[in-house]
Amino acid sequence: MPVQTTEHEVPHTSTVPANKGKAVKLRVREHDGTPPNTPPDKRRVVLMLHGRTVPVLAVYDIGLGDYSWSRVLAHAGYDVFMMDLQGMGRSPRPEMDKACNANPDHHDRVTYPNLPLTSACAPYYPHQLTNSQSDWDELHAVVEYIKHRHGVQQLDMIGNSAAAFAMGPYAIQHKENVRSLMFQAPAFTPNGQDSAPGTDFGAPFPMPRDTPPYPMALGLKEGLKTAWKKEVSPDCPGQQAPDAVDLVWKAIMESDDVGSTWGKPLPGGGTEGVSRQRQLFTWGWNKKTAPLHGTLGGPVPVCIVYGDLDKTVTEGVVSVTELYKAIPGENKLMFKVSCASHQMVWEGRRTTLHTMSKQWLKHNKVFGREKGSFHLDDNDDVTVLPVP
Repeated sequence: MPVQTTEHEVPHTSTVPANKGKAVKLRVREHDGTPPNTPPDKRRVVLMLHGRTVPVLAVYDIGLGDYSWSRVLAHAGYDVFMMDLQGMGRSPRPEMDKACNANPDHHDRVTYPNLPLTSACAPYYPHQLTNSQSDWDELHAVVEYIKHRHGVQQLDMIGNSAAAFAMGPYAIQHKENVRSLMFQAPAFTPNGQDSAPGTDFGAPFPMPRDTPPYPMALGLKEGLKTAWKKEVSPDCPGQQAPDAVDLVWKAIMESDDVGSTWGKPLPGGGTEGVSRQRQLFTWGWNKKTAPLHGTLGGPVPVCIVYGDLDKTVTEGVVSVTELYKAIPGENKLMFKVSCASHQMVWEGRRTTLHTMSKQWLKHNKVFGREKGSFHLDDNDDVTVLPVP
């Protein structure tokens, strides 16, 4: 099917503290692969959301070969939208154009001759940038925009990593808008910050004293390379392509017209760039809130996919298996995929991930399974995986 691509600017009144009350435009890309003359009640719309550090187009729309998950779904007949929350990608980044507002420990990453900083400085805006409520508000604005644009009643949602902090609670609060959820390597803090006392979701408790007093961090290409390497196994040939880090970093820089001009100078001219990463204060996504109202796994089916080499969502305070256990309904699936890391979207198993998503969207089943926890091996053979 031919795919029509449209760039959208969704109007929204910001609830981010740094620009609260101001009119902003949220950047959204659409790949519409819907067959001609499809009535609204038959149109299937998918909304994809980024994680904590990588903008949405670099996650889902690297336009090289089979790297673009969004285009795979569009060519399968879906209307696919990808959104950047504020502080990410091509959406507004309030207070993030000033290098002083970065984590002071990262200032040495931009203190080169003729670059933003020649010496350390204190943040002009000594606060975190966004929070759970502002993310939910922006997600809702985009959902309502899509519903109005195409006359649909519900969307399927796909989220990468920390997208779960926005999409999970949003589905609980607005189950009427969500047909299904698919999480790839979802972040979940079983003992994380609750909502305010006496409410399901609302204003947070006062921010803890150790909340970082700056709105952004700065990531380096070398940092991406090092973190990814920790989850690459020599027993998995083809897991990571030799040029994968270069491809991903290039895509990140294409979504950051300011950060791409910062960083260390390159021998041939220009700079390597830095990844500007918003600092986010979250709440409402833990073992107490995930079961609320019996929504997840009930009226909103959930599919979880993560890699067997993924340490990011399986160690420390974050646990993907605890998310599976916290989902109250039976309409839930979890797959642990062999030879895949937290960066599965860019690895050899990405095509398997694409296949799984198409099966999930069409049938709410994956490899014939509609509920339970499973392991998927290198040959796509499925075995039951007990949940600890």
